[in-house]
Amino acid sequence: MLPIIKKLTEKKLVGHSIEMSFIENKTFQLWSGFMSNRKEIKNAIDANLYSLEVYAENHFDNFDPNDSFHKWAAVEVSDYQTIPEGMKTLIVPDGLYAVFLHLGPATEAHKTYHYIFAEWLPNSEYTVDDRPHFAVMDHKYKKDDPTSEEEIWIPIKNRN
Repeated sequence: MLPIIKKLTEKKLVGHSIEMSFIENKTFQLWSGFMSNRKEIKNAIDANLYSLEVYAENHFDNFDPNDSFHKWAAVEVSDYQTIPEGMKTLIVPDGLYAVFLHLGPATEAHKTYHYIFAEWLPNSEYTVDDRPHFAVMDHKYKKDDPTSEEEIWIPIKNRN
C-alpha cells in the first residue's frame, strides 16, 4: 500500500468542527450535525466530503491519545461569499501530501493509519508536517461496506 505523493494547492472548506481526542471521540456527533445542514452550502465545488483533523504543532512527537485536536466535517467551496449560519471556514494551505487509498469499511481504517504511521512513515524520506490531515470521501465511500473506498491525505515534508 504505497502512497501517491501529491502537491496540494490551497483548498477552501466550509463545515463544522469540534474539539475532541482519540479517547473522547465525537466523530458521530460532528457528522450528524454537519449532514443535517450540508444542503445549505450552495457553492460547493463537488459532492466530496472532507473529514479533517487539525493537530497542535508536534502533536505526534510524544503521542498521547488524550491530547485534544479539532476535527472537521466539511466540503470544498469556490469562495467564502456565502457561509451558512453556524458554519465555519478553514483554509488547507499548499503543501506536500502522501495520499493512501483505504479500501474497506470505515471501522477498519485504523489498520491503514497504523500502516502509515508505524510502517510507511518511519521508513520513508518524509516526516509529518504541521498542516491538516484529511480523508476525502467521494461516491465510492460507503461507510461500513467492504467495497468502500476513501483517500487518506497525510501532510508530509522531507526529513532534514
